[in-house]
Amino acid sequence: MVVKDPRKVARDDGRYAPEAFEFLFHGLDRAVKLAGRDEKTGAGRHVSGQELLQGMKEHALELFGPLAAHVWRSWGIYSTRDWGNIVFLLVDAELLNRQDGDRIEDFEHGFDFDEVFVRGYRPTLPSEIGVQPASDET
Repeated sequence: MVVKDPRKVARDDGRYAPEAFEFLFHGLDRAVKLAGRDEKTGAGRHVSGQELLQGMKEHALELFGPLAAHVWRSWGIYSTRDWGNIVFLLVDAELLNRQDGDRIEDFEHGFDFDEVFVRGYRPTLPSEIGVQPASDET
């Protein structure tokens, strides 16, 4: 029997919070847009593991800013490989499709959470206030 509910997949697996599964779908939408494939259909919308990670990184920065690493860890996500594990759980549940060349190793060594979300975080202030945060490059 095939499971069609991502929250049930999360509960049955037990390693990751259901919120991570929901977040992955939002990150996937962002990845498809970043890759310029949002107007395509079917397999034409496919993104690689690294493209998916980029979309999830952008989405996390927008939603959580420098707290993104903390949020992801609270969901059980400690490395980009964990996102690959979730993707392949969803593939096995037939909630995501894969292409023949897709491998879980595509998610290894994506990026360091603290480097990107904490040390690399640069807030963007509204242009109307006429200032931007100081950069570290002074």
